[in-house]
Amino acid sequence: MSVAITGGCLCGNIRYSVSAPVEKIIACHCTHCQKASGAGASHNAVVPSSAVSFTAGKPRLFADTAQSGNILNRYFCADCGSPIYSQRAKVPEMMVLKVGTLDAPENMNLVMNIWTKSARPWMHRDPAAENHPENRPVKT
Repeated sequence: MSVAITGGCLCGNIRYSVSAPVEKIIACHCTHCQKASGAGASHNAVVPSSAVSFTAGKPRLFADTAQSGNILNRYFCADCGSPIYSQRAKVPEMMVLKVGTLDAPENMNLVMNIWTKSARPWMHRDPAAENHPENRPVKT
């Protein structure tokens, strides 16, 4: 059995564990993620919601209308402001963890950049990763 991956916010009031593999990072360069993260992009890992359990605290919700027009629920620590995860309102079975909140983010690779049409010109993008001007293509 694998060891759970743990994470939490800056002040430590919110803690969580993930029982699923966290290996692939997707960088979102949309202007909303830039504002929410305070950086050039938000670095995320998509995991099943059922694989995440909160062991301390409860994140606060901000319902955002994303650049795509969809509702994106953004969860953060109400005490220190750390973004913890986001979740599409239409896809509650998946969570988008902010990888900067992981305690030990080893064995992870950036595999995709999305919303590159609004990427900051100074933000480096790995040419080996997929790049999409808007959201990633829907798998059929």
